[in-house]
Amino acid sequence: MSKSNHFFGQSVFGQLIDLLDPSVLSASERETQSDRYYKRFTTKDHLITMLFSVLAHCTSLREVCGGLMGLKGKLEHFGMRCLPRRSTLSYSNKNRGAEVFARIYYGLLRRYRSSLLDSLIPPVQGKRVAVIDSTTISLFKDILKCGGRNPVSGRRKGGIKLHTEMILDERVPKLIWMSQAATNDTQFLDKVEFNPDNVYAFDKGYIDYHFYKRLIGQHVGFVSRLKDSATFTCGEEFDIPADAPDSLLKDESIELPLRVNGKIVDVITLRRVVWWDDTHKRLFSFVTNLFEMTAQNVAAIYKQRWGIELLFKQLKQNFQLRYFLGENENAINIQIWCALIANLLLSVVKNQLTRKTAFSCIASQVRVNLINYIHLIKFLNEPEKDWTNAKLDEMQMPLFPT
Repeated sequence: MSKSNHFFGQSVFGQLIDLLDPSVLSASERETQSDRYYKRFTTKDHLITMLFSVLAHCTSLREVCGGLMGLKGKLEHFGMRCLPRRSTLSYSNKNRGAEVFARIYYGLLRRYRSSLLDSLIPPVQGKRVAVIDSTTISLFKDILKCGGRNPVSGRRKGGIKLHTEMILDERVPKLIWMSQAATNDTQFLDKVEFNPDNVYAFDKGYIDYHFYKRLIGQHVGFVSRLKDSATFTCGEEFDIPADAPDSLLKDESIELPLRVNGKIVDVITLRRVVWWDDTHKRLFSFVTNLFEMTAQNVAAIYKQRWGIELLFKQLKQNFQLRYFLGENENAINIQIWCALIANLLLSVVKNQLTRKTAFSCIASQVRVNLINYIHLIKFLNEPEKDWTNAKLDEMQMPLFPT
């Protein structure tokens, strides 16, 4: 009988916990004083508990605490000192500030940033593409104010909005800000530190001509879209190269008015690129301050904005962001931050694989084998290896036949 090639002395969950840098955890706890009023259930215990909840798709406090009780005797391998009861976990989710988990996330991002880079997404004319967007997570009750019309029934649920900045070649959020769903997207712009070495792509939800003027003054490139109702004055029309695709319809400069209290006080000059998408039969009108860039690259930058939509889909499909363990804003924020940390850890694992594997496949294999003692990287690279070797052993003739 062959010995398993994937057997490992530590569980899959333990291997993921090992990716948590102790210096990041201790620094975050020290800066936020998150353990000040807790004798036993430390920040690390809280984080490990919530990561177990997120990765195992637990939907209630009973499932989380019951699942951890079944691991009694193994928790020491994770560096966990206290096994929480439901009341302890509920109290901690309500009272321990979510700021410590945010600091842990950003600390881990700095720790693993170099290993997250995707070489398949090259810079555009020497500039990295950064995307700004938001997504809304519906809640089970009206905890946070939700946008949109009132339902016919008169009963509405709450919602939390994740405002996100992501460097495209990192594939994980660089900056996250959580607010109630009714918050306007443009409020997030004041929290972003814009870098002239990046090109920023965002959709029509961030249209603000005064904001455009600020980016121009900071020499920061951006690509966005114009609303159909936008009023502008056409300027110089640029020649379309002979080798340009037929989808490029127009390339021109325009002047957009800046209004204060309805009165025009200034104008800004931008570039307008009109592009026809033959696949979806749609006309796109892009606006940018990048006059030296080719029109094809301007359209390509905005097309790459879809990468952040894939990130939102990845978070919502692979982690429990429909069932929350608390009915208060702090508990919801903690669970979302822990889902982001879990997403970061699995992204680090994904970039270590030599075999091309979908993120959803990695997340499902981690969930199924969470407490199994297999080497995660070897297993994901060659999941059928043990099975193939077992079949070969069955086919091999015995040395001393009976």
